Parts: sequence; structure tokens; C-alpha cells
Amino acid sequence: MGTMLKHSKINRDCRARRLVQPTKENRLQQYTNTGASSGIVGGGNQAIYPRSYMDSDGDGVGDLRGITSRLGHLKDAGIGATWLSPIFLSPMVDFGYDIADYTAIQPEYGTMEDFEALLAEAERLGIKIILDFVPNHTSDQCKWFQRSVAREDPYTDYYVWHDGRLDSSGGNGTRLPPNNWQSVFYGSAWTYHPVRGQYYLHQFTAQQPDLNFRNPAVAEEMRDVLRFWLRKGVAGFRIDAVNHLFEVEGFPDEPETGTDRDPLSYGFTHHIYTKDLLEDYDMVYQWRKLLDDWTQEHGGDSRIIMTEAYANITFTMKYYRSDEEDQSRQGSHMPFNFLLITDLDRTATAQDFVFTINKWLTYMPRTGATANWVLGNHDQPRVGTRYGAERIDAIHTLLLTLPGIAVTYYGEEIGMLDNPDAISSGQGDAVAGGGGDAFIVFSRDPERTPFQWDGTANAGFSRGPSTWLPVHPNYRELNLDAQKRADRSHYKTYQALVRLRAHETFRKGSIRLVPYSSEVIVYERELADSDTFVVVINLGGTVRTVDLVSVFPRLSAELVVSSSGSVSNYRIGDIVHSDKLVVGGYDGLVLQSVPTSLRQKDPAGEKSTTSAILWRVAKDAAVIASIIIALGSGYYQLQPWHAAGKWTTAGKK
Repeated sequence: MGTMLKHSKINRDCRARRLVQPTKENRLQQYTNTGASSGIVGGGNQAIYPRSYMDSDGDGVGDLRGITSRLGHLKDAGIGATWLSPIFLSPMVDFGYDIADYTAIQPEYGTMEDFEALLAEAERLGIKIILDFVPNHTSDQCKWFQRSVAREDPYTDYYVWHDGRLDSSGGNGTRLPPNNWQSVFYGSAWTYHPVRGQYYLHQFTAQQPDLNFRNPAVAEEMRDVLRFWLRKGVAGFRIDAVNHLFEVEGFPDEPETGTDRDPLSYGFTHHIYTKDLLEDYDMVYQWRKLLDDWTQEHGGDSRIIMTEAYANITFTMKYYRSDEEDQSRQGSHMPFNFLLITDLDRTATAQDFVFTINKWLTYMPRTGATANWVLGNHDQPRVGTRYGAERIDAIHTLLLTLPGIAVTYYGEEIGMLDNPDAISSGQGDAVAGGGGDAFIVFSRDPERTPFQWDGTANAGFSRGPSTWLPVHPNYRELNLDAQKRADRSHYKTYQALVRLRAHETFRKGSIRLVPYSSEVIVYERELADSDTFVVVINLGGTVRTVDLVSVFPRLSAELVVSSSGSVSNYRIGDIVHSDKLVVGGYDGLVLQSVPTSLRQKDPAGEKSTTSAILWRVAKDAAVIASIIIALGSGYYQLQPWHAAGKWTTAGKK
């Protein structure tokens, strides 16, 4: 869910700050894998939208048995973990993010027995199942809310209630909402309930009343929910809208932004009293302790916490742990990194990409944290729609060769695109903007259409007469079956990249990024006594010749192609020259060199300094400045840690 349904305006903070000289401190940044490595770092990780994955009973809606029947595909693709959008009992106003019962399965998805069968098959295949946990609010059909409306103990204060205020301007005693807080989905965040005679808070739809986390009984209810699913055997939780859990007591008006003239718009005020409060982080630390205690008691891999919060990067980093000096209170293993979604689009340059990647690595805690990169989800346009269909392989090459954890969205492995026809189907997103033009702008239906398994009716998703959202009309040409049979395809490129990701260098090695030009990104993944890899991404459609030796002077004269795009002129196993590499338009290449231990000296017989490298590559002062930042903040050296199964990264100048 989250605050940002669609990023209508790309954050160009990176362009404004690109020429800022990084400090010595962020050049020496260090970060540590804190247990998220268990089945999550090494392979691919994918988000599944259950309604759209696979329909087993012909009703046009995906279900748990459908997911179970297709787990073999996840295994084949190299997916080690998947998180499921909500599968709990819900009236489906927001397709599961309005929960009526946290411990019951939505009937159209199946039964608890179906879920247990899914877990068993996933365990057999070595795939971890992570559940979407929505603690901020329930459905208004939840029995807790109904009993709170009736003031039945202990539920009286389970939600945020307020008498409201009287309209002093009219003199007629009209009752008004308590303050100017707005819903993320437009309009007042308060709705009057005539039975109780008070307003209740809902930061999302009126059918999603906010729970009162200042009530200890509510916090304990949520802990019980986590324990219930841990007993079932889930590997962890993705916590939705986590930065909305608490509100400031006293309910003051929020200050106006001055940039939005509509008082009912979410952009009308600065949300300093309704999100990103210190108590939000504290609750995550409590949940992390619960999961760690569970792991200690029951054994097995660490149970994972992922947190979703569209927030300032400084705020986002607080989810990792309480503070940098005191590691006694750990938080999220994965505070979702949305920078590849919020800060970049098809107009972004190589400098933008390098700055954005380094931005996350620079802000991360120096120890006790794992990087992560989220490329898509159920609230955002698909990769091919956002960056351009021609860049799908290049963007996946980037994502799957960065350090840490990579998360993709179902269907991205075959290059699925948004289906604009889904907006007019009348079956989908009921909360996006309230209808009309706003619905068209904010609807999330286009990226939620059924998975395209093959070229048969309904793309093999359902044997029924229709599907809950229309299948993309390109399914006869773009589907998994066709791509598996093809000599080269998006899917085979994705597979190759996921296999490479399991290599020790990608799991533990350093990264050094350089914007070679405005359209070409190059970076090196290196680990002592192991293979070195160089990644080359051409964001443009023009063929470019790249001199990799000018950037990485210790490279071998010849490199082996380990991965290439589906329309690349290169194939896996081809030998290329590192000093005159010809890169096709929109290509993404992963090139393998020889072990570091065999090439300790510069090929020219002299040690190249950072400044020499910069001057070889740079064509003008602007590019020089960009590369200084890239090298300054982008070189991270991972080293073994004393604890089994964990690794650290120590910065290197």
C-alpha cells in the first residue's frame, strides 16, 4: 500500500545534489548482513499479487492452490523467497489491505489447509514464504471495530476516536472533524460514526480505520498475529505502511505545504504529526525482538522483517536499528529501498543512476545492515512501462548485480507491461483517486493484471470465461512458455543473472560505480582471490565503444561475457577486449575477468591513481565531478565476519 500510490513527480534531489563533494566518512561507510542472507541475499526475491498469479478453480481470480501449482516456476527462475500480498479475510475494498480477520484466509483464495500445503511445497523446493502484514488499520468489518463502535470492552479504545470540534464560524453548532489531517486517498482522514457519536481516524480509506497503537492491548493483539503465522511456518513479514502507526497526541493541525491549493489533497500539508514518528520505529524494534526470540527458541534461519515506508531516506534508515552506536535494538532486515522507483525514470542519466545507488549505500548504517533494491511492486508501474520496454534487460542487469538483496515483482522476469485496458474494466482498484480523471492517473490496475503463462486463452492464467482484470493483449507474443522455448529472451537473461548473483563475488565483493558517459554506467564487482566482474549498462539506443581499462586499469585485456541482453550482439562465453568494448543500444553486459590474486599490478606496470583514472575517462568538468562522487561514495569492500553465515562490508578509498 504505502503513502505513494504512483510517483507523479520524480524526485530530482539527485540532480540538485550531484556536485556535492562526499566526505571522508561516507567514503569509509561500512554495512553488515544481519541475517537476511538466509535464502534471501543469494538468489532472486519476488513479490506475488495472489489475485493475478494463477487461478486453479476457473473463477478468474488467482488463489493459493494456483500459487502452489506454479512454485516450480519460482524454483526454475532462481527465486529463493517470495512475499505474498494480503491473503487474509477481507471485504476487498482495497484488495486485502482492509483486513477483517488477521488469522483467517480470504475464501476466494482458498482455505488454511491450502495455505499449509503451499508452505509445505515451498519448503520442499527451498523457497521461503513471507506474508504481507498490515498493522496500521483493519477493515471496518473487523469485529474489533464493530465492538469498538459499540464501546464494548476491551475494544472501546482499539481505534483512534475523537469528539470533533464545533464550527464556531457559523454559530449553528455544526460538528467538524478534529483537525485538517487528510487521507492518503484524498479527503479528510476523519469520518463521523453516528452509532458511537464520534469521529474515527483513517489515514487511508474510510473503510480502513486506524488502530490505536497507544493502547497496549492493540500492540499485544498484533504480536499474537505474528506468533500465529510463525507457528504456521512463514519465513517472515513485509510490514505495510509502517510509518503511519502512530499519531501525535493532542491531534494538532498539520502545517500547510504552500504547494497544493486543494485542502482535501494529501499534498496540502506536511505530515509531521501523522507519520514517521519515533514510536513507529520503536514498534518495529519490538517486532524484530519477537522474531529473533522466536528463531532462538525454535531454531532455523532468521525470521525476516521487511518494512514499507515511503519516507525521507534519513527516516528510512532508522528502521535498521535504534541508533548507530547502540546495536542492542535491531529493526528491519529490509527497510524497502524505493529509490529506483521514486528517484529515477526513463529520462534519468547514468549520473543519476550512480548518484541514486550511492545515495542509499552512503546513508546506510556502517555496520549491521544489508542493502536492498526494490524495482517494482503492486502500487507502481512495471519496469518496462516506467523505463521503456527496450531497457528491461539492462535494468534487470543493474538490479541483479548490485550488492545486497534484489526484489522484483511477478511478471517482470518475462518483461510484462502495464495494461491500460485494465483501468476501464470496472473490476479493479476502487480506492485510486475516487473516479474520473483522478482514477485514470492513480489507478494501480494496469500493473496488477494476470501473469502471462502461455499463449492459450487468458494467457494460461485461468480456464474460466473471464479474469478479474483483463490479460494484456500482447500475451500471445509475450509469455513465459514462449520465452522458455526461445533461444534468447527476457526470461533467460533474468535466469542467467540470478545464477550469477549466487557467485561469491556478487554476494561478498566490493562495488565501484562510474558514469562513463551520460548513457553508459560501468561498475566493478571485486573480491580478493575470486573472480572479478564488470557490469556495463547502456541506457541509450546508440552503439557505444567503452574503454574499460581507462576506468579499471587492473582489468585483464580480455573478458568473458557472463550475461547479455536478449537482443545483444554478444552471447554468453564470447571473448571481448576490455579496452575497446562495443556495447549495443540498451544492452546490459556482465563480463568476467580473472581472479584478483593473479593481477596485482597495473597492466602498464605502474599503479594508477584515482585522479589518473578520472582524467582518462572524463570529457568535461561536469563528468569529472560526477565520477569523483561515484568513486568517493561507491566503493564498498565486503569482508568475512566472525559469525557464521554473516558478512560485513568495510569501506575502501
